[in-house]
Amino acid sequence: MTRTPIAVLGIDLGKNSCSLAGLDATGAVILRRKMTRERLVAFAAELPSCVVAMEACCGAHFLGRAFADRGPQVRLMSPEYVQPYVKAQKTDDRDAEAIAEAATRPTMRFVSLKTEAQLDLQALHRARERLVLARTALINQLRAVLLERGIILPKGRSVLMRRLDEVGADGLASSPRTRELVKDLRDECAVLDQRIMAYDAEFAALARDDVQARRLSGIPGIGVINATALLAAVGDGSAFARGRDLAAWLGLTPRQHSTGGKTKMLGISKRGNRYLRKQLIHGARAALPHLAAKSTRMGDWLRNMLARAHTNVVVVALAAKLARVIWAVLRHGKNFDPGAAAAA
Repeated sequence: MTRTPIAVLGIDLGKNSCSLAGLDATGAVILRRKMTRERLVAFAAELPSCVVAMEACCGAHFLGRAFADRGPQVRLMSPEYVQPYVKAQKTDDRDAEAIAEAATRPTMRFVSLKTEAQLDLQALHRARERLVLARTALINQLRAVLLERGIILPKGRSVLMRRLDEVGADGLASSPRTRELVKDLRDECAVLDQRIMAYDAEFAALARDDVQARRLSGIPGIGVINATALLAAVGDGSAFARGRDLAAWLGLTPRQHSTGGKTKMLGISKRGNRYLRKQLIHGARAALPHLAAKSTRMGDWLRNMLARAHTNVVVVALAAKLARVIWAVLRHGKNFDPGAAAAA
């Protein structure tokens, strides 16, 4: 180990071998080394006063918690914020040096360490989303098979399945082999429905036992699925200084392109977590008619918006508003009050 104390240790994570770059207090590189993941934790424990910096990628939260338990301060960063600090061609050593240098910037934005419970929730949501996408693809294939035989059934998954149950596979005007195929696809879809409902029941149980999840579920458009997904992604919301920062992180705020003193606001940025953004927009679309019909400040704001903008624009604006409400509920630990919701 070098005699000069290491102030910042940048780690470029790999599956087995990781590259390390150590900076002293002046920012000079005093250490370059490759190390296995097993050795990493023991090595960082020997540097309890240093800062350990990593990109917020797969496995970073687990290692971050292991480092934090042994003394070093952990800083996780988005890879897109590290990229500008990579010099010349990309190598693992240069990546580690860029990570260490980026961690020293006073304006750098850091990612909060996720707890094991948050990672469990995140994994469950990803597994559920995979099943939902598989079910959607299966239903589209089923509709295509029927349409090729001139059979057109109503829109909507539940309506389609109910209609198929009423008609029955034998009642379809198609060949015996097609009827057998439709029955097979229908059975496969039923299995997916059961697996998705099992995840939904688990989320509902988790939401009943968690105070924050119950508070979030009381917000219009934020049900059990959205509440648990938000807790998995943002925790208590302490990583954001204000509600608008959460809305911007979710990609629900306008993208700005300004120069020469001229400000130009474009469409929403669509940055950040795509899954959360999609879920919030779906929730906002479902809650819009109910909220707009109420004589509250939010209802007045929505009616004014609907009078001068397209419904889809209002839905996204409401999703951004809900993101701000979510942050306030998480940070202040209070239930949502629809009558006190401010218009923005």
